[in-house]
Amino acid sequence: MIIFYVFFISFLFSVESNFVIDEIIKKIDSNLNSKNRVIKSRMIVHGRRVSRTIESKSWIVGIDKAFTEYLSPARESGSKMLKIDDRLYTYTPQTDRIIQISGHMLRQSVMGSDMSYNDILEDKPLNDIYSAILEGEDIIDGRACYIIYLDAAVEGLAYPKRRAWVDKEYYLPIKEELYAKSGQLLKSTSMSEIKMIQGRWFPSIFIFKDELKKGSRGTEWIIDEIEFDVEIPESIFLKSNLRK
Repeated sequence: MIIFYVFFISFLFSVESNFVIDEIIKKIDSNLNSKNRVIKSRMIVHGRRVSRTIESKSWIVGIDKAFTEYLSPARESGSKMLKIDDRLYTYTPQTDRIIQISGHMLRQSVMGSDMSYNDILEDKPLNDIYSAILEGEDIIDGRACYIIYLDAAVEGLAYPKRRAWVDKEYYLPIKEELYAKSGQLLKSTSMSEIKMIQGRWFPSIFIFKDELKKGSRGTEWIIDEIEFDVEIPESIFLKSNLRK
């Protein structure tokens, strides 16, 4: 009888834990994903001696289409990036060439930042590509968080293992560690300046740090303007727009 009772309690705890983690993942995906959005942002790349700021505007439809135009500084102005499904193209006016980024090139840095092209491509809902378990709870910068561990449910992910500290109020991963299959820490990220925008919690500042880059001071991605669920013409995502 005692063995049955212990088993029954363990079963109930497992069911409750699975329900909680499912709800956490759903709420994260709901906050971070949208039908479409338009973003004006700044990427501040902190080098060893100096920092530089790159301004851009992006048009994004779901997880399949994204077009980014870099606005400043002058040497980056006119550079563009186009994502169509799992294909990624870049264009720079200096070379007047369109390059498809694939294979090992996806691991390369975007404009010298701590972000890679893989970071741009891997924006699918967590629920579609990872299985998750609830590891515990913690306090980060005074905020109560769930600790969740994510393990790849599909092949070919840049980060097969992830650990995230999810704010209990915002349901956003305010701190995250991204790992290789071997368990090596590859990248760390954080979110801050979280605001309610059009019915969802969304961060204004993302920080990426490449843990393999010696002396890295990280890269800030600052959202200056964002608008969700706006009409975006399909013509924006034509490959011919890269050269316009």
